[in-house]
Amino acid sequence: MADGPTIVNSGGGGTVVAVILGIIAIVVLLFFTGVININGSGGKDVNVSVNTPKVEAPSAPSITVKPAAPAKPAPAPNGG
Repeated sequence: MADGPTIVNSGGGGTVVAVILGIIAIVVLLFFTGVININGSGGKDVNVSVNTPKVEAPSAPSITVKPAAPAKPAPAPNGG
């Protein structure tokens, strides 16, 4: 005992408490948001309707393409 008392660190106790408090906080959040319903009733039916404007595809442009002029013939080789 000349060196003083031996301190043993068990560790890990704080982690367990933090995990349990986290789980409790998540459950309370689910109660407040209505995900977990303790009343037992079927809950509320919410009808959602979204009115969107009708979109039509644009018509194809009426572009007439005339054929290109024929290419000029290649010049004759000089050595020929």
